[in-house]
Amino acid sequence: MTAFVGGVLGASMGFGAWLTVTAMVDARRTSLAVRVLPYLRDLPRPDTLPVRGSSATAFAGVFGPALSTAAGGVERVLGGSASVRRRLQRAGLETELAQFRAEQVIWGLVSFAVVAVPSAWLAVASPERSVPLLIFCAIAFVLGVLLRENRLTAQVTQRERLILQEFPTVADLLALAVAAGESPVAALDRVVRRTHGELSTELGRVLAQVRTGTPITRAFDELASRSGLAVVSRFAEGIAIAVERGTPLSDVLHAQAGDVREAGRRALIESGARREVLMMVPVVFLVLPTVVVFAFWPGLVGLRLVVP
Repeated sequence: MTAFVGGVLGASMGFGAWLTVTAMVDARRTSLAVRVLPYLRDLPRPDTLPVRGSSATAFAGVFGPALSTAAGGVERVLGGSASVRRRLQRAGLETELAQFRAEQVIWGLVSFAVVAVPSAWLAVASPERSVPLLIFCAIAFVLGVLLRENRLTAQVTQRERLILQEFPTVADLLALAVAAGESPVAALDRVVRRTHGELSTELGRVLAQVRTGTPITRAFDELASRSGLAVVSRFAEGIAIAVERGTPLSDVLHAQAGDVREAGRRALIESGARREVLMMVPVVFLVLPTVVVFAFWPGLVGLRLVVP
C-alpha cells in the first residue's frame, strides 16, 4: 500500500512538473499572429493581439465589452482622434486608439475608486452630503481620464527631448560611415546596431522598411511625416534628397549635427537666463524684506523709546 501511494505521489509530481515546463515553453513561444501580422499591411489590424494563457485574456474577455463601450463614449465626448493618433505615433507607442481610450477609462475608474472609498464613509456618516460627494466622484473620474491624456503629452515631450539629445551623435556617426565609403543603407545598419535610444529605434524602423522593399527615399519621407520634430524632419528630407540626387551626404549630416548642437547651446543659454530671473524671486521677496526689517527695526524701537 505504501509503494502504491508513493507511486501515485511520484506520478502526480512528474505530471505537474511536465505541465509547468510545457506552460513555460508555450509562453515563451511567439504566436503566429504576432510574427506575421506586422507584414500584412493590407489587412486591418485588430486593436489587441491575442495573448494565450495570460490574465490579460481573461480580463479582456470579462470586462472587454464594457471597456469598449465606455471607451467609445469617451471618444464621442472628447474627440480629437487624429491628434491622439499623432501623439501616440510621436511617443513611439504601439497602442491603438481604442486601447488608449480604454486606458483612459481605467485611469478614470481608478481615480473614481480612490475618491469613492472615503466619500462612501462620509456619506454614511452624513447622508445629506451624498449628492456633493457623488459629484466630487464624477469630477475625479473626469480628472483621471484627462490625466491619462496629459501623461501621453508628457511622454511625447520626454521622447522628443531624448531624440534631440541623441541626434548630433547619430548624425555624426552616419556621416563618418558614409565618408568611409559605405552606402546609406549599410551606414544606417551599422549605426542602428551600435547605438541605442529613441532615434535609433526610429532609424531601425526605417531600416526594416528598406529591407522589406520600400525605397529608401520613401522610408525617410515617412520618417519625416511621422516625426514631430523639425530637426528630424529636415534630417530625413536631407537624406532622401541626397540619395535621390546624389549630393554629398556626409556634408549634409555634419551640417545638420552642427545646427542641432548650436540650437541646443542657444536653448541652454536661454534656460540659464530664465533661471536668473527665477533666482531673483527669493532675493526680492524673502531676503530683501528681511534685510529691510533688520535695518529699520532698531531705529523704530529707538524712536518709540525716545518719543514720550
